[in-house]
Amino acid sequence: MADDPVICTCLDLTRNDIIEAINQYGCKTTDDVADAIEAGAVCGSCIDDIQEILDEVNS
Repeated sequence: MADDPVICTCLDLTRNDIIEAINQYGCKTTDDVADAIEAGAVCGSCIDDIQEILDEVNS
């Protein structure tokens, strides 16, 4: 789905999945997101994308 792209391909987690986790768990860092839903914790290639989402949500 174009409006909800997959960000973490290792775990098939979408942008909305990550936003939901940030809001639900109060994530402030990529490590917080990794602890909450493991996004970014497998291969790490999506860390920059997760950081961009964190910056948007927490601004």
